[in-house]
Amino acid sequence: MSDQDDLIEVAPDTSVHRKLFTYLTADAADDYIAIMRLFTGTLLTDLSAAEVAAQLRDRGIVLEPDLAEERCRQLVVWGNLVRSVRETRVPTVAAYHRSRSRFQVSKLGGRLHREAEEILRAVDGVQEVARELLARIVDSLGQILQQAADRHRAPNPEALAGAVTSVFTDHRVFTESVTDFYAYLAGVLTRYDLASEEYAQFKDLLLDYVDLIGADVNRNAPEIRRRLLLLLELLDPVLENLPSAPALENDLVAVERLPGRTRMEWEQLAVWYGAGDVPSGPDQLRAAARQALGQLIINARRILTASGTGLSRRADLLKLASWFHTTDSDTAHRLYDAAFGCYPVRHLLIGPEEADASAGPGTSWWDSSPVDVPVSLRERGDRTPRGRNSRVPDPGADAEHLLERARRRNEARRAAAAELAAAGTLHRSRLSRAARELLLDKLSPLIAAVSLTDTVAEDRDHDLDLLLRARPAKGETVVINGDDGILTVHDVVLTALPLQATNWQSGERLPA
Repeated sequence: MSDQDDLIEVAPDTSVHRKLFTYLTADAADDYIAIMRLFTGTLLTDLSAAEVAAQLRDRGIVLEPDLAEERCRQLVVWGNLVRSVRETRVPTVAAYHRSRSRFQVSKLGGRLHREAEEILRAVDGVQEVARELLARIVDSLGQILQQAADRHRAPNPEALAGAVTSVFTDHRVFTESVTDFYAYLAGVLTRYDLASEEYAQFKDLLLDYVDLIGADVNRNAPEIRRRLLLLLELLDPVLENLPSAPALENDLVAVERLPGRTRMEWEQLAVWYGAGDVPSGPDQLRAAARQALGQLIINARRILTASGTGLSRRADLLKLASWFHTTDSDTAHRLYDAAFGCYPVRHLLIGPEEADASAGPGTSWWDSSPVDVPVSLRERGDRTPRGRNSRVPDPGADAEHLLERARRRNEARRAAAAELAAAGTLHRSRLSRAARELLLDKLSPLIAAVSLTDTVAEDRDHDLDLLLRARPAKGETVVINGDDGILTVHDVVLTALPLQATNWQSGERLPA
């Protein structure tokens, strides 16, 4: 293997660590979080499943011992808990089996849960920036430099370690708080629903706080950078005089040292305060402030502009949401229809330009002809006529069209009635689709009359010159064939005859 291959770093396997987060999003996340709170509440908590169930019951959470055992074992699989071995004195064998499985929180499991609890307790508002820590970093660096530069007296390892830890801890807290602050501002200033009052509050917050942060950074960052550069020249004796933990350092245990114990960490800290060629942390803070102020100006222009999205509807939407929250289901449906216009689909007439004058609000969209909606009506909701006035439509053509369509419909029904009358006894007959549809229209009242009276029932249609007769007959079946299916009617005999011939044969006089 070459020297270049020795320099290749293999990415660590983090799949085991990712399992630690599983309990926060699992199906029984509430149970797992409650159990982890028990184990992280005090130091070195050692509990059995029965004790976990009992303590949860005291907190108002009912969890059976067997289920608590299952939950604890699952947390062991994920790495949040570890099994604990402790000598127990119990009166019975059953009690021994119940108490032999004891659990403790693991190192990473406890750290993760503490972080998770901090996030769960966090509020959505802005977090205060710990800007006073910059001055503390200056003082701590001064203490370290004073001990490192004093050649007549040996450094105090404990005081030196405290100052080093204070520098890195204060820097971490400051950077995390300022990052959260600007992340909150970015989330607020990019909202398009800011009303004038909310905008004024966030404007004052941004201007005042950014000015304070900028003043502290401009005052302390150059001094921190200067002291870090001086300290890098004296860093070797400082690192040598830091106390170590020899009892923890061996080949079996991996020791995670506190920050500030290596030269690389100090060099990275100096780079953050501007000792390198890359953009420093203070430069990034100034850029973030300029970006936030620019977004503030954009929001001000949007609010002052009458067109576009300048008007906020946030208050209206919140009021509408409160109505939905306090009303019943039926009223909520009506409120939703009224607020968002979600009414049933209707065919709205737009005037004489309609392709079909007979279409109306009751006409289905499937059956009506498409309507060309003018651009002004579709885009602007404006029906103001432009250009010269159109000619007054002549209703005579529409009336002729409707009369012609009614005449064709009557002729089709008369042809279907003539087909039924020609068939006579309908059993084993073959009918067209129009004749069968006419028969089905008249069949329901005939069947109902036969079922109620158990006598012959007739349907006389003088307009179509058709007589349909249904006679009850138990066990009989009428089968009518067609091009698109077979119609079967049970327990009746169906007959179709011309009404004129039937009246002449029976001696009846037709009405004038």
